[in-house]
Amino acid sequence: MVYVKGPGLYSDIGKKARGMDYQADRKFTLSTLTSNGVAITSSGTQKDDLFLADISTLLKNKNITTDLKVDTSSNVFTTVTVDEPAPGVKAIFSFVSPDQKSGKVELQYLHEYAGISTSLGFTAKPTVNFSGVAGNHQATVGTDISFNTATGNFTKLNGGISLISTDLIASLMVNDKGQSVTASYFHMVSLLTNTTVGAEFTHGFKSHENTLTFGAHHMMDLTTAVKARVNNYGKVNALLQHEWRPRSLITISGEVDTRAIEKSAKIGLAVAIRP
Repeated sequence: MVYVKGPGLYSDIGKKARGMDYQADRKFTLSTLTSNGVAITSSGTQKDDLFLADISTLLKNKNITTDLKVDTSSNVFTTVTVDEPAPGVKAIFSFVSPDQKSGKVELQYLHEYAGISTSLGFTAKPTVNFSGVAGNHQATVGTDISFNTATGNFTKLNGGISLISTDLIASLMVNDKGQSVTASYFHMVSLLTNTTVGAEFTHGFKSHENTLTFGAHHMMDLTTAVKARVNNYGKVNALLQHEWRPRSLITISGEVDTRAIEKSAKIGLAVAIRP
């Protein structure tokens, strides 16, 4: 898809402040590329005493990308992505075998001042999802809703706003049909060292629970990064990631609960080898 500098999609609101790559498992990933352009990726993950593995293939033909993945539970995940069937549009078809109710089609549209995503399940009475944002490089506002046609009820009703400047992003989201609110802040401290800090605060109106998380990221050199985050419940995560060759990474991460320090800390190791 041709890149359009616009507000992106609703899922981008508050995304930079969240950070999702902390893990306490052991994972190995190996990717290869065949002579005819097929990418094959094998991965294995150990979660405590459970070992999970999968193998996937990625094939690109003009503007059509087909991703096929098989896991140890004999599930087959298929995703077909069509770039630019019309200007600014991306179509995504996905299903999981043998689950006959898993089929879904998603359409995304990116514009200079808007971003829209809508999806529909391949069932007699599907759940319809719609999300959209409007704005520019300084501010965006959007909504994310899901409607269950079988029950006639809205299963998801969220809204959000994001304010953007050259070095910071502030976002506010109302989730769970107004039952919770999340505010986040992301600040680029130094472009030279890619040093960033962020914070996220979530309040549940019904549960009266508050969660406050602080995080930071810093590049020690061109190939080594460190990250850390801590929340108000005393859970601390840290990560060290090194690119030992182009596109190949080794990541060491840890998690400790400072309120239950007698429990063993969780240590994760991930190795990714790519051509």
